[in-house]
Amino acid sequence: MKVVNELTPTDPERMKQFMEPGPDGPIFMVNLLKFRDKAEYEDGRETDLTGREAYAIYGNAVMDVLKKFGGKPVFMGDVTFLALGQVEELWDEIAIASYPSRADMVRMSMSPEWQEISVHRTAGLKGQLNIETVVPSDFANVAQAMGD
Repeated sequence: MKVVNELTPTDPERMKQFMEPGPDGPIFMVNLLKFRDKAEYEDGRETDLTGREAYAIYGNAVMDVLKKFGGKPVFMGDVTFLALGQVEELWDEIAIASYPSRADMVRMSMSPEWQEISVHRTAGLKGQLNIETVVPSDFANVAQAMGD
């Protein structure tokens, strides 16, 4: 399996698919984040921020934007250990956000509010993976079998 971190989508076919309605109901976007050692702003501004610090500016600001589009943070944590599998380099952080639908996430990412704060995201990230997930239709049965 080849893994490629990206800052912006590069596959036109995947972007076309992403613009389609998507699954019914809520989605949970899993973000695997890899930070730059030093933040690099596209406009060339000087900064002493680390990539993690620049991304934190984005992360704090995106909380308000998420709410406007029905989204909410679910989980955030530092990656500390790879227990199974092999990758050349671990991600630094994982963040999970929920959205009422894929369309809501797309609308958020195209909004002026998100565009304005995303400069800090781009400055801070070396790359990332975004993985859309949904709760399986038989989850209630699985949860019940596990004892809730």
